[in-house]
Amino acid sequence: MADQALIPEDELCCSVCCDIFKEPVILKCSHSFCRVCVQQYWKEKNSRECPICRGKSSVEDPPVNLVLRSIVESLNQKSEATEKSGAVVKSEACCSLHGEKLLFFCEYDKDPLCVVCQTSRKHRNHTVCPVEEAVLDLKEELKPALNLIKEKLKRFTVVEQESKETAEHIRSQSQHTEKQIKTEFEKLHQFLQEEEEGRLAALKKEEEEKSQIIKEKIDNVTRHMSTLSDKITAIEKAMDTEDTLFLKNYKNINERAQCTLQDPELLSGALIDVAKHLGNLKFRVWEKMLGMVQYTPLMLDPNTVAPWLSLSDDLTTVRYTGTKQKCPDNPERFNWCVSVLGSEGFTSGKHSWEVEVGNKHAWDIGVVKESINRKGDITYAQKRGFWVLMLRNGDAYTRNGGAAPTPKRKPQSIRVELDYDRGEVSFFDSSDMSLIYTFTDTFTERVFPYFSPYLREDGKNEGPLQICPVKVSITVTSSQ
Repeated sequence: MADQALIPEDELCCSVCCDIFKEPVILKCSHSFCRVCVQQYWKEKNSRECPICRGKSSVEDPPVNLVLRSIVESLNQKSEATEKSGAVVKSEACCSLHGEKLLFFCEYDKDPLCVVCQTSRKHRNHTVCPVEEAVLDLKEELKPALNLIKEKLKRFTVVEQESKETAEHIRSQSQHTEKQIKTEFEKLHQFLQEEEEGRLAALKKEEEEKSQIIKEKIDNVTRHMSTLSDKITAIEKAMDTEDTLFLKNYKNINERAQCTLQDPELLSGALIDVAKHLGNLKFRVWEKMLGMVQYTPLMLDPNTVAPWLSLSDDLTTVRYTGTKQKCPDNPERFNWCVSVLGSEGFTSGKHSWEVEVGNKHAWDIGVVKESINRKGDITYAQKRGFWVLMLRNGDAYTRNGGAAPTPKRKPQSIRVELDYDRGEVSFFDSSDMSLIYTFTDTFTERVFPYFSPYLREDGKNEGPLQICPVKVSITVTSSQ
């Protein structure tokens, strides 16, 4: 038992399986292993050598290490007894070299020492303190790092919760979008079904009309054929009579033989006008479909909309609700200012869109760069990437850092024109295309349309902002 007390538990582990010895055997080189482990090792290496020192073994079945087996069995019995009794045994840590209690701590090597270690040459010039003092100091030293880990854990916990909420929002987005897609296609299906039924009805009507005409034609020809057959029969009968009688009746027979009927002709245009029904069928249906569809030059991005705003199902209208919606605070979203971006950004070319503002007393419309800060309060500044026209109190138009000329009349809709390559953002009254203001700058990154229905000073917001659809027309050009 004294030997057991001097052997650390980690030295009772097999170096192959790294677990407590099971039936330990000893090799010629004095290294010990589990019997199964060393035999498996030899089988894999196809050579009887020590897994540690690579020394050759001359026997296939090494002898049992009786002393080591006794220590391991004693340790296992003690562990089982402790588990059964439920008692917690506090073991005194001892020096693996000298078997003495560890009472001191070397501040230089960061190792616990016994009395003998303390006086050894290795630690002679090192600062040594009692274990109790070292434990208190080191625990205090660990607290800042521990607190940092706890703070990091909190952040990970927050991100985990937000990620779970995002996953739920993704499912909700998918379900809502699926519903909208089905609704739109149901409208298209209904239109196509009605168009199909209308065109089939037109074909059926033409068939009935032309069938009636040809039927009347057939009936008329049949009546004339019957009349002519009767004439032929009567004349042939008269011609078969006695000569004197034939001559006597010849005058009447000759009159009867005269036929004033015109020769029959086939009706022109009697057939179904197939070309009318099938010619450019898909194009004509598509052309007619323009009456039920509309095109909007840009859509609003629901992943950027502030929680107090709501978008229409077609993503063209934004309005202030006054109620904070439940949505993830993803990096793209405005979380304080009541703003939303267009879904498409631009890095070149000319682009334009119109926004219906109606009689709203306050709104912000313009263009912003992609990298603007979207969290917390926002200050418009051209140098920060905001090219925004603002309306305040119903008639005061302002821009980034100053006032813009007030139009003669209050516009009901604003046209925004972006020329990325020339670095211009212009605002017009859509009714007469009179210029309100033009920003000039140099764009160096992707820019997005920007919208904010804004709040009046009294907290009211009496209407939405709506992106106006553009008129779609079809122009057919003939190839030369």
